[in-house]
Amino acid sequence: SFFMKNILFVGLGGFLGSVERYLISKINIFPSLSSIPINTLITNVVGSLLLGFLAGIALRTTLLSVEWRMFLMVGFCGGFTTFSTFTNENLTLMKAGEFHYAFLYTGLSITFGFIAVYIGYLISKIF
Repeated sequence: SFFMKNILFVGLGGFLGSVERYLISKINIFPSLSSIPINTLITNVVGSLLLGFLAGIALRTTLLSVEWRMFLMVGFCGGFTTFSTFTNENLTLMKAGEFHYAFLYTGLSITFGFIAVYIGYLISKIF
């Protein structure tokens, strides 16, 4: 059925997005910024950029079928980005008494996430 097919596309995309996020989390990109979970920040910003781009394409064109939107937007981007890890990392910072890093991390995540989704949307207008 249509519903089961969409579930499979979301599941496969989510699997691939989650695996990609896990692999990125194992890379030590900026060791000097270890107080701020920079890998999660970068992952969420890149995922927001990609989602904004895909949303723009989906709104203006027929390039992305329902299946591709389920796979890429709901599945891959949903599995690639992570709110639960973001909130847990903030909890860890707060438990360590590093409230300034928790607030900085939250502010950077929200600000850059919104900017990235908007830039992704603007980039989609080129296509």
